[in-house]
Amino acid sequence: MRPFHYERAEDASHAVHAAYGSAGSEAQDGGSQYLAGGTTLLDLMKLDVMRPERVIDINDIAAGHDAIELRGNGLWLGALARMADVGDHPEVRRNYPMVAQSLQLAASAQLRTMATLGGNVLQRTRCSYFRDTSWAACNKRSPGSGCAALTGMNRLHAILGTSPQCIATYPGDFAQALIALDASVEVLTTVGSRTMPFEELHRLPGDTPHMETTLGSGELITGFFVPAGPWHRHSLYLKIRDRESYEFALTSAAVALDLTGEVVNEARIGLGGVATKPWRAREAERSLKGARLDEASAGAAAEAAFADARTSARNKFKLELGRRTLARAILQAGAATA
Repeated sequence: MRPFHYERAEDASHAVHAAYGSAGSEAQDGGSQYLAGGTTLLDLMKLDVMRPERVIDINDIAAGHDAIELRGNGLWLGALARMADVGDHPEVRRNYPMVAQSLQLAASAQLRTMATLGGNVLQRTRCSYFRDTSWAACNKRSPGSGCAALTGMNRLHAILGTSPQCIATYPGDFAQALIALDASVEVLTTVGSRTMPFEELHRLPGDTPHMETTLGSGELITGFFVPAGPWHRHSLYLKIRDRESYEFALTSAAVALDLTGEVVNEARIGLGGVATKPWRAREAERSLKGARLDEASAGAAAEAAFADARTSARNKFKLELGRRTLARAILQAGAATA
């Protein structure tokens, strides 16, 4: 781990102003980083992947930014709420089951107790070539160096949203629920707050895979809002992995349905384990709208969701596994009742 300047923020404004102007590039090779749970940042600093010059500890401001509030029009979650607290919250489990499940199925119990929601959605890829600096070719870590995963060990890599510069998979679970449920994210800047759809937070890799989000210099996520809707009653998060405990998704699906009898009025679908960013499967949603919910319509939606998938040498299995995961999740969501 390299030397860095450590600072404790007195309030959110202090944190943002301390980080502003020294946040560095989104390649994360310098500038400032916020520290909350530290479950990703500290690991990557020890691996010499992230090299911040300044670390700003925001744990002291948690009391103002860790709320879990059920409101008449939706669910408000402070960015410094801990994953375990939200996943285990009885009202979240009852009224927003997909959100609770996405958190309960993530990481280990110890990590969920430490990790915050804001840090969770910003976690970085588990691509081995990104996390191991002995591999020089990683456009996400070192822009312009190439992508070793393209011809290397790419079993766990993405098949949606890829580019010739990067096929690294976004690893999170909670983000799939947020993107499926049309959540918004509140961000604090040096001139005030702004709110944007959660879907606009993450970038596709394109030619600049080192630029992972749309956050500006020093901007701090302060909370998330999940709007209420008729689809929460029939919703779930399904995660398929190599082992049942403490493992990242091979494929996952966040599905919420608004049903009248067996007919789908609206569908909300997010996919995980298969894409370079949190992935909204709008083609699958359109396929389901107005359809009778059965194996045929679920299968057709799954086909639509992966119509543009591009596999690599070692992850071709994800195409069929992803389809089956989504079809299963759709049918299980139809049978679920919050």
